[in-house]
Amino acid sequence: MEHVLSSALVAEIEEALAQVSEIRAARVVASPGGLIDEIHILALPTKAPKQLARDVESTLMAAFGIEVDHKKISIAQLGQESVPQVADDSKVKARAQIKNISVEVAGVYVTVAVALELEGDLYTGRATGPASRTGRERLVAEATLDAIAQYLQGAFTFALEDVEIIRLGRESIACACVVLVTSLGEQAFAGSALVRQNDKDSIVRATLDAINRRLGFLTTP
Repeated sequence: MEHVLSSALVAEIEEALAQVSEIRAARVVASPGGLIDEIHILALPTKAPKQLARDVESTLMAAFGIEVDHKKISIAQLGQESVPQVADDSKVKARAQIKNISVEVAGVYVTVAVALELEGDLYTGRATGPASRTGRERLVAEATLDAIAQYLQGAFTFALEDVEIIRLGRESIACACVVLVTSLGEQAFAGSALVRQNDKDSIVRATLDAINRRLGFLTTP
């Protein structure tokens, strides 16, 4: 039995779909008889369209008990026409490698420089701020993102939400939360790395862990 949609239910469905990861906007078009004719989705280019369509179907069934034909679902993605159907590491060619991390202190301020190699080219990001312990941790992560920004040349923007060295059992772990900022909204990612060499190296690795796979999707032609 097909569900007859009221305008209020259509609004609820659109709101529920907008909460799905990757989806930034949803519009449900109902027929004069109150049945679903079309579902239009605007999403970040970080998941295959077929998977997004399955997410839409699952959300409608789980939240509203509505079964919808996938042919009625239209997917439009921001920034590129499609993404890889299989997210294997061989297609993630934009993975960054750490080449150098340097710290220069001038009075109560410190400048951190992080050099990364991406696809054979070297990008050096910098960040300056107060020379407090917490401030230095943030500056390392921000310098890492500055290097990534140079590589992306304004195509996408990553912003640091927070970074911290935490203790889990006998291990110290660097944790970073990074936000992908677009004109349609924000999406947060988390990364972590065990502290092996030093805190700075681990913070860079945690920051890259948060964005490396996403970076590969965003830069895959």
